[in-house]
Amino acid sequence: GRRNCNFSTNPGPNSCLSGGCNGGLLCDSRTGTGVPPASVAEWTLNAADGLDWYDVSLVDGYNLPMRITNTASCPVADCAVDLGPDCPAPLKGPFDSTGFPVGCKSACAANLDGNQANSHNCCSGQYSTPQTCPPSGVQYYSYFKDRCPRSYVYAYDESSGTALFTCPASKRADYTLTFRP
Repeated sequence: GRRNCNFSTNPGPNSCLSGGCNGGLLCDSRTGTGVPPASVAEWTLNAADGLDWYDVSLVDGYNLPMRITNTASCPVADCAVDLGPDCPAPLKGPFDSTGFPVGCKSACAANLDGNQANSHNCCSGQYSTPQTCPPSGVQYYSYFKDRCPRSYVYAYDESSGTALFTCPASKRADYTLTFRP
């Protein structure tokens, strides 16, 4: 999601206070996606296994509460709370003109361990597998997961059982993404 955007004076990836994307108003899928921190809703519809896969991802941090619902009675994915105000200090920001925090960076985006290319927070380098990057090694994992249990909060969060959701494609679900539910 995007917050506090002005595309007329700054048409690039930093045209939004949070959640901007490469390309500005129209995101450019060839050069990357969002600018962290950004809450992201993700879908893969009618995948090869006959399922729709969907999640609310906080892997790139958080900037808006959101919820994914559907018409097929499949599970809800969400992070419906505002994490900005009580975000831990090392992750907090950016801030609006009044000083209110409108985002909460992931431990990876905040570069807490100083090396994003080889980081347990980013699940990169020597930590690039589910075995070498368990949730217990990701700083602030519990902060995000405890507050947003039905969201995807780090690279290998599938093991939580409450991060990545499916719905049979045969149900032909209509999905609704609600910001600030």
